[in-house]
Amino acid sequence: MLVDMLKGFLVGICASAPIGPIAILVVQKSLSKGHKAGFVSGLGASVVDTIYAFIAIFALAFAQKFIEDHQNIILLTGGAVLVIVGLSMALSDPFRKLKDDANFSVSPKDFGQALAVGLSNPMAIFVMFTLFAFFGLANEAPRDWHIAPIILSVSCGSVTYWFTMSWLLSRFRKTFKMNTILWISRITGAIVVIIGIALLGQGLFNVLFEGQPIV
Repeated sequence: MLVDMLKGFLVGICASAPIGPIAILVVQKSLSKGHKAGFVSGLGASVVDTIYAFIAIFALAFAQKFIEDHQNIILLTGGAVLVIVGLSMALSDPFRKLKDDANFSVSPKDFGQALAVGLSNPMAIFVMFTLFAFFGLANEAPRDWHIAPIILSVSCGSVTYWFTMSWLLSRFRKTFKMNTILWISRITGAIVVIIGIALLGQGLFNVLFEGQPIV
């Protein structure tokens, strides 16, 4: 169980790391309003990650046989999705539509905005599903109270990531330039693309060289 909790913690970090809509919001809040506002927005993102982890882990529990029988199509599809998302992150300007915010106070709106943005992107459930499979949690079938530590670990990983990220951004926000954040977005996007290519490569290797069926 301790190993599974560590994997869950890593899932929480990996689910939060890509610079997508929620991350852009947290970055903007941290740079414009400070650490507290950024972290409150990050908590909204963590709630979304916890909800999606809950859905994903129960889906994996009920669909364990399906995953075993369709491992390659999951690797290929998941890899393709990550490549597309990574390219979008790397090639787009994340601050193109953001407006400056001179209000440095913390409000429930910071939390609500992140929550709404996260829940408006159900595709993240598929990403969470892929992460559970990638870290080997797909092979487990947690039931009743045994699922709680894994879900809690995912939440802790997400909260830890957003606390650290918002603190770092707010600490150095006076020296940050938008061009720097843009390059961070591009580099992170490239990392996501590499992960997607790795998943695609594993799926293609299984099909082409191991003779395993796609579906």
